[in-house]
Amino acid sequence: MFSYITMNWRARPLVSHEVIINSIANAKTTTGLKINAELDANSYPLGVKVSDEELRQINIDRAEFHGERNYTISPQDQSP
Repeated sequence: MFSYITMNWRARPLVSHEVIINSIANAKTTTGLKINAELDANSYPLGVKVSDEELRQINIDRAEFHGERNYTISPQDQSP
């Protein structure tokens, strides 16, 4: 949702995680969609390798417009 280019939101400096989370959480769309946000402070490993087969198994639906960056990832079917 953010890039390093965007260091202010509505003229408010984004100086901490708290400010960013609160700014996201208080945003609404013109149709009234409410956005929920929370900080994920977990640590995740770097450099994890994903095989071509694992990548093919991702349930990804790419949008017609710029599908390389607009897409939905859905859970895999968990039926036995």
